[in-house]
Amino acid sequence: MGFTIAVAGKGGTGKTTLSALVIRYLKRKSEGPILAVDADPNANLGEALGLEVRETVGRVCDEMLEGAKIPPGMPKDTFMEYRIQETLIESGGYDLLVMGRPEGPGCYCYANTLVRKYIDMLSGNYKYLVMDNEAGMEHLSRRTTRNVDILILVSDPALRGIRTAQKLSDLADELRLGIGRRGLVINRVAGDLQPALGQEAEKLKLELLGVVPEDQLIHEYELGGKSLLDLPEDSPSVEVVRGMMENIGLA
Repeated sequence: MGFTIAVAGKGGTGKTTLSALVIRYLKRKSEGPILAVDADPNANLGEALGLEVRETVGRVCDEMLEGAKIPPGMPKDTFMEYRIQETLIESGGYDLLVMGRPEGPGCYCYANTLVRKYIDMLSGNYKYLVMDNEAGMEHLSRRTTRNVDILILVSDPALRGIRTAQKLSDLADELRLGIGRRGLVINRVAGDLQPALGQEAEKLKLELLGVVPEDQLIHEYELGGKSLLDLPEDSPSVEVVRGMMENIGLA
């Protein structure tokens, strides 16, 4: 199993952007191969990476529920693994798997075991696994191997956001995830960080991994439909993420 980096936070904090910047760092360091997993139902990681997403694991689950035609003699689990493999988007230095939003009720109840078995098997082929999670971290809890080397909790520059990050940290413990290290990233900070925010993080015993400033380049790239992987080295957000990753020990 590769080194697992899980990114979590409530909607609107920029966790998908941060996930893309983490992937960018690892890719530039030639630290691959990297498996990126978009486990947020909103599924925006592909767009941030400049990839077109046509298939998701959720759609494969729906197909199975709707009675997909399985070739004669092929076991159902083998066919499903084959279809999930088809959803994998291969790119230079990293691959992307998009979980998507299952449309059929009970889809994951039906396909859960096969999906998590396949993802765990797939993860073993990569040096790094970067997961962009939904707030509930359901996909992390469904993995057979629940170990997470580092959980990055993303907050906006607000007390409520930091308290939400703490709740997500508590949720990770409730889900019995084996987390090696966890820390807070405060994102989209205009100017200096307000002392009250740093004090709140300290009070809640959240290690502050980084403070990412508002970055006009990111806004320009997103508006232009450009991949965040192509951001220049002197981008303010790129510089902060580089320092953060080096602090984590991934220099």
